[in-house]
Amino acid sequence: MLSSSYKRWSFQSEAICQLPTTEHTLVNRTAIIGLLQQMHALCRRNEKSHLDFDDSHSLTDTDYKSLLGLSKDNFQTVCDSVKDHVKETPSRSLQKSVAIFLCKLKTGLSNQILSTIFHTSKSSIRRATAAVRKAMLVEFVPQNLGFEHVTRQEVISCHTRQLAQTLFSDVEKNQAILVLDGTYIYTAKSNNFHYQRRSYSIHKGRPLIKPMVIVTTTGYFVSILGPYLADNKNNDASILQHIIKTNAEDIRSWLSEDDIFIVDRGFRDALPLLEDLGIQAEMPRFLEKGQKQMSTSDANMSRLVTKVRWVVESSNARIKRWKYLDKTLPTNQIPFIGDYVRIVCALSNKFFPPLSKCKSPDDDNAEAAKLLYLSKQVNNLKEWVQDHGLLRRSAQWKTARECDIMEFPRLDDEQLRNLTCGTYQLKLSPSYIQEHIEGECDISFHKDNDRLLRFKIQSRHTSSKQYFVWIEYSDCSVDAWYCTCKAGARVVGMCSHIAAIIWYLAKGRHEGETRGVRNWGEHVLDAADIPPSVDESDSDDGSCASVSEE
Repeated sequence: MLSSSYKRWSFQSEAICQLPTTEHTLVNRTAIIGLLQQMHALCRRNEKSHLDFDDSHSLTDTDYKSLLGLSKDNFQTVCDSVKDHVKETPSRSLQKSVAIFLCKLKTGLSNQILSTIFHTSKSSIRRATAAVRKAMLVEFVPQNLGFEHVTRQEVISCHTRQLAQTLFSDVEKNQAILVLDGTYIYTAKSNNFHYQRRSYSIHKGRPLIKPMVIVTTTGYFVSILGPYLADNKNNDASILQHIIKTNAEDIRSWLSEDDIFIVDRGFRDALPLLEDLGIQAEMPRFLEKGQKQMSTSDANMSRLVTKVRWVVESSNARIKRWKYLDKTLPTNQIPFIGDYVRIVCALSNKFFPPLSKCKSPDDDNAEAAKLLYLSKQVNNLKEWVQDHGLLRRSAQWKTARECDIMEFPRLDDEQLRNLTCGTYQLKLSPSYIQEHIEGECDISFHKDNDRLLRFKIQSRHTSSKQYFVWIEYSDCSVDAWYCTCKAGARVVGMCSHIAAIIWYLAKGRHEGETRGVRNWGEHVLDAADIPPSVDESDSDDGSCASVSEE
């Protein structure tokens, strides 16, 4: 390369004097020396144009966050924590090794691309990754993750939302609340057929392994256990039973009687074991056999659980923001996947803010009191609809665009959030409305009386299914609602179908906010979209005139 050649040359005035000259030259020796020196400096600068993490001023803080997932200061903290366990080499400093490891986790780039970016060999990339991974497991991870790094009282005092404590715990008891769920790390197929069968998930339809994630109600990672296989012997309930029976990380000593586990329905088979240990389990209710809809009580209690349980889903999403763990990993990385997940979670605990937090404990107490009050209420509108046979009554359907329904109250964002008890349903509302406003189906409504509207709305998941929605309102407020979907009877918030209609009538249509997500299907062909064929035998003789070229 040009830079390598100039690097070996020594520019001296005596060498310039030996150049042949003519009396008609237009460039003097000083200009030539200056030109060559400029070329030399340019080559030297280009030689160092690769990423340089030894000089903290060469990149901005935004560059650090984009490439490594951490700020400059946080990056230096990680370097300080592993400096006694990572050897520097002539081609690789401590900062460069840590940067290679974090960049691999954050971006998911291959070793070949990383070798180009960091101006080093692939083998050096592999050695740096292995060295930093082992070093972080020595001190950094144990100090920031695992049941031994945080006491039970610290979890209760510093990492538990007042909302969760008010909803589920007893004021007189000092109860720790943990949220559990399994996450997925996808792997390539293995030629070891026994392992391939054990790692294949029927639920996901691909091979994977499952770390068990245990977080607090603020999203703080308490521990990552596993990873586990993915066959039917390793469902969430079986994994939890294995963790408790093998006393992983001495979890039984950490837990205390009357502590609370927030789980989903996949843990149902582990409930008897938790009950034997005195652990209180909170889980969404099941739809009773033969029923098409949850009772109001069950739907309300399920909403209380999901009001707290969502944080573990967001915690899993935080793990997948490190793109290396969001891709399909080769089988030779399986021994290290658990280490990578634990390192990422330790980094999150150390440097990232809580996923769930409140403005003040008083706000949490007020919200929890409201939710508890609503959970004990009945859906009077549901009973009225059933008692008066409105499900069977015929209706003269009109589209919401044919009539403005001007008397429906206008609501702002805060009022809508108070009705829905959250933001999830409101975020889906534009997409629900978009399908009906721009798509093939309309929001149809019928007035059962002056203040009661009945709607038909398309199911989000099933094309052949529609739901009926009733909304009762007054001049300034929405007073009651009921939907025929599985969770439509609840009064702790509302289902997405009800929320979409209320959002559209009370806000979206007045502010032109009915546009949802762009329909990317416009750029993809549909094999079912075939124009009807024309039977030429049914055509008139004169309509099929021949065309000939003169």
